[in-house]
Amino acid sequence: MKVHPPGPPPTALPGLLKKLAVDRLALMRDAAGLGDAVRVNMGPKKLYIFNHPDYAKHVLADNAANYHKGIGLVEARRVLGDGLLTSEGEVWRAQRRAVQPAFKPGRINQQADAVAEEAAKLVALLRRHEGGDPVDVLHEVTGLTLGVLGRSLLDSDLSAYDSVAHSFEAVQDQAMFEMVTQGLVPQWVPTRMQRDFRKARQELHDVVDRLVSDRAARMADGEPADDALSRMILAARKEADPGAARQRLREELVTLLLAGHETTASTLGWVLHLLDVNPEARARVREEAVRVLGDRNPALEDLHQLTYTTMVVQEAMRLYPPVWVLPRVAQADDEVGGYHVSAKADVLVCPYILHRNRDYWDDPERFDPERFDPQRVANRPRYAYIPFGAGPRFCVGSNLGMMEAVFVAALVTRDLELRTVPGHSAVAEPMLSLRMRGGLPMSVHPVP
Repeated sequence: MKVHPPGPPPTALPGLLKKLAVDRLALMRDAAGLGDAVRVNMGPKKLYIFNHPDYAKHVLADNAANYHKGIGLVEARRVLGDGLLTSEGEVWRAQRRAVQPAFKPGRINQQADAVAEEAAKLVALLRRHEGGDPVDVLHEVTGLTLGVLGRSLLDSDLSAYDSVAHSFEAVQDQAMFEMVTQGLVPQWVPTRMQRDFRKARQELHDVVDRLVSDRAARMADGEPADDALSRMILAARKEADPGAARQRLREELVTLLLAGHETTASTLGWVLHLLDVNPEARARVREEAVRVLGDRNPALEDLHQLTYTTMVVQEAMRLYPPVWVLPRVAQADDEVGGYHVSAKADVLVCPYILHRNRDYWDDPERFDPERFDPQRVANRPRYAYIPFGAGPRFCVGSNLGMMEAVFVAALVTRDLELRTVPGHSAVAEPMLSLRMRGGLPMSVHPVP
């Protein structure tokens, strides 16, 4: 006998659809309130939501081959195509093999000085606003993450491409709209959002085409080719169909631009916001930065000495995981935690609610970096905390992202005091990543 998870009654469907459109985090919280496994029927769609570490492990790792990328990411394929975030099977494995060497710990460790230099540039830029008008800190850290991405993974200068972040916003807006409307609005309808999407897609294509052309020319002149972009170019040259190879390369690079800057920028926004509203934690981060770094930039060997700062970043990613949901589609019938999952059903593992499961997190809404003291971590299930995903599709850039976040948090907090503009609320906006709605306007002050 097939056992199905509990779920809301059919009469709740209108309210669920409304929350899917306007408050997806509330939808996830409501589902978690029904149990660790929930089935929601949305018309012809069956949606399974799992909120237990063991269930997450099964879907993301133990039986990962049965679960392909799902809602949200499927809609984003109009611009991401078969990039690393959305591809499956042998295409995905070939892409992962091609770029993996660029993300090896040894190579990422060599980027520490570049990361520290970009962090110092951010501090200098913010310092110009001391005593002046507020600055959108989220916009500035996005520039930083693009700079790090360009230097560490693409061997390219991305400073001239600051429109990339805005283009990705338009892409995500359209992808979420198509997910919510379930394709009921034809793509040929010339809505403002659709027009913005097409313009943004063309802008992104123009950017990546220029990056590929510039990098290929330098490779022809004999420059080393161990960065991710060079490896992608070399892999594309091995494909039999040049036209298909160019298209795949474009999709892979657009994906890398999105994943390589937005998630870390989102994390840094939440870190700086949480330090502002938790002054005791801010004081501890500042004290640690002064003690470990003195007045110099951080270096690789400092990373493991900035222990409290690292815990602050980890706690920020618990409360506001940049990848807030991991959508999948079951390819065949399966059983998860004793519950039947039917083929073609949509399956969601949601780090946002998993990181708030009261069975594993005391007072989960409270900001408490000490949760990540090694002794407390040892007593918690591995899959209760998955800010970088899990299984074979674990985020390939996790080490670089953590280095960025820790270095920036330490330097900015050591040298400046950032205060949120009175009246502004930091609101989580669940798109492809968990971004901040309306940015993060802050005033800049010298350290007291």
